[in-house]
Amino acid sequence: MPFVQDRFAIGFWVDPPRDARVEQRYKEISEAGFNLVLAGFQSGPLPTLFRLLKKFGLKCILSPQGSEPSTFPTDPNVWGYALQDEPSASEFPKLKVRAEAIERLHPGKLAYVNLFPDYASPAQLGSPDYATHVKQFIETVKPAVLSMDHYPIFHPDRDGRDRYCGNLAVMREQSLVARIPFWNFFNSMPYGPHTDPTESQLRWQIYASLAYGAKGVLYFCYFTPGGAEFPKGGAIIAMDGTKTRHYAHAQRLNAELRALGPTLMQLTSTGVYRVKPTDNSAEALRGSGLLDLKRAPEDPPGDYLVGAFRHKDGRRAVLLQNYRFAYSAWPTVVFDAPLESVREVDKVTGKEAPVRDESPNMPGLQLSLGDAEGRLFLLPN
Repeated sequence: MPFVQDRFAIGFWVDPPRDARVEQRYKEISEAGFNLVLAGFQSGPLPTLFRLLKKFGLKCILSPQGSEPSTFPTDPNVWGYALQDEPSASEFPKLKVRAEAIERLHPGKLAYVNLFPDYASPAQLGSPDYATHVKQFIETVKPAVLSMDHYPIFHPDRDGRDRYCGNLAVMREQSLVARIPFWNFFNSMPYGPHTDPTESQLRWQIYASLAYGAKGVLYFCYFTPGGAEFPKGGAIIAMDGTKTRHYAHAQRLNAELRALGPTLMQLTSTGVYRVKPTDNSAEALRGSGLLDLKRAPEDPPGDYLVGAFRHKDGRRAVLLQNYRFAYSAWPTVVFDAPLESVREVDKVTGKEAPVRDESPNMPGLQLSLGDAEGRLFLLPN
């Protein structure tokens, strides 16, 4: 029996220490809106971990010690087991054997493997190119979930966002072919060439993932890891256990994810559309569910990412994201369906609501999008 994902995954890399403050630490995880812990960095009694998962409504993926799946500990709140991070293609046959053993010995549990990003070299991948690498992994290991990590650069003179979207595009394509969900890690702390992301840059990474159909997003990192690679610290929780500003960022963003999550889990991606400032938006949006994104003469040309989906109930869905993370957008939105038949999924309640014209004194439907904001709409079939 394979693993079946029953909720949108909101997780992270690097769990907090299981020390005398462990109960408070897991309470903070829950209060920040996370629902998944990758429990692989800290040691401590597993019964305590399992008790806290149950108490705070969390799931976890364990990194078990040893290589024999028959000895892997289990619990109703254990989603599965992390087998390896960023394997080369030469390691796929070994992972296949272990994944098959987990399915046989622990029915319904996930054999979790996280893949390289697309900027890994062919030598690292063990494959001639990235798309081939992901395809080989699926064909060999037959995972129940596809996962990768990609951390875009946000320097003023270096913008890595288009490449992030390119990596998401590969995951989207391969997950649709395999009919499995995909998750991705995104960056939430400073290290190496990466600046410390702002809240809007975190929002941009999350909603871009949603536009491509991700069924889970994972922060890198929650608890600040030690070592020379992270001298600034600055993850969601600092090395001394205090909350950084990213805790409040994550709390706000995760609240939106939890509200949207039940609807997102019902959606299958049918297309992704990029509308650049120099594009004819009506042409760029053809087939998306949006006919146009117009602008007032005083506004700059728009910059958008649009995800199109099919809902399980037959309706269509559109996720509209402001591609800019430093400026808001105020488009005149034209749906390809009568406005009275369109619903928006509320990011506070998760319920469907009529679309509200935010500037009724202007012609057409005016919608505002904050910096990097995404909004999810449901359209009739």
